[in-house]
Amino acid sequence: MADEAYLFLLPERHPSLGAAMAAVAPLECDQTPAVRGWISAHDVAPSSEQLRILPAGSEVLIPEEAERLPIPLTAEEEVRVQQECAPQSVTDMERELLEFRDTSQGWETLVHRALTAGVPAPRIARLTGLDPQEIGRLTGV
Repeated sequence: MADEAYLFLLPERHPSLGAAMAAVAPLECDQTPAVRGWISAHDVAPSSEQLRILPAGSEVLIPEEAERLPIPLTAEEEVRVQQECAPQSVTDMERELLEFRDTSQGWETLVHRALTAGVPAPRIARLTGLDPQEIGRLTGV
């Protein structure tokens, strides 16, 4: 088994972080009594977008208020988790930002992901048509 990863519940209204557990499943540990009990105790479905996973070394990114559980991963599972958690390329992110103009849902999550991928706030505003002040509110600027 590789280093521990962290299974956690993403708090309400928090930008997406890590990978959805469903995106990397199945994992050897997800059928263990400990993991099944933890998921059941928090009354969340294994397919829920709130149920997230981060690889070892990334636990500092988990919000303080989030419920978390360390879980073991095999070397192959660790690679899947790291790939799913890897930031998108700037080009892919910009394409997604352009497509955003056709919808208004999830803009905060999209902007947070774009900032994490390295797209500058003014570029995000141009691509999405969002108010630069709204983007600035998310960056704390």
